[in-house]
Amino acid sequence: MATAPTPKIGVGVFVFNTKNEFLIGKRKGSHGSGTYALPGGHLEFGESFEECAIRETMEETGVRIWKPRFLTATNSVLGGPDLGSHYVTVFMVGRLRAEDVASVEVKEPEKCEGWEWIGWETMREWADGEGDEGRRVLFQPLVDLLEQRPEVVPRF
Repeated sequence: MATAPTPKIGVGVFVFNTKNEFLIGKRKGSHGSGTYALPGGHLEFGESFEECAIRETMEETGVRIWKPRFLTATNSVLGGPDLGSHYVTVFMVGRLRAEDVASVEVKEPEKCEGWEWIGWETMREWADGEGDEGRRVLFQPLVDLLEQRPEVVPRF
């Protein structure tokens, strides 16, 4: 008998600079390719949310966040219940030291085209197709964050 698929746990990290902007990058080479997402990845067995946030941020950007903390979680069925995957995404917030902001780099160029700093309102404008740059497509967990948790505004 085949086992039923189970949800996976992803961790997305709002990595803030001293101007209350956070990192976002354009995904490539995997599910969600072409969409904009936070640094993050899969929770490993035995790992805390905080440890995962620190590890994934370091692996993807080359810098260490400090004082990571839980923000909220969302439930995402990607591609529909019969076609895709099911993720619970744990959103964390963390801050970079001022001297580390300029050190951010793309450590996994096969997965990310580049990082940029934006504010919360800019991301909301992208999702709504407003602003100077028009619509940018967000990774589904970020769309779900805006839809499922409209009261949540990440800050550090």
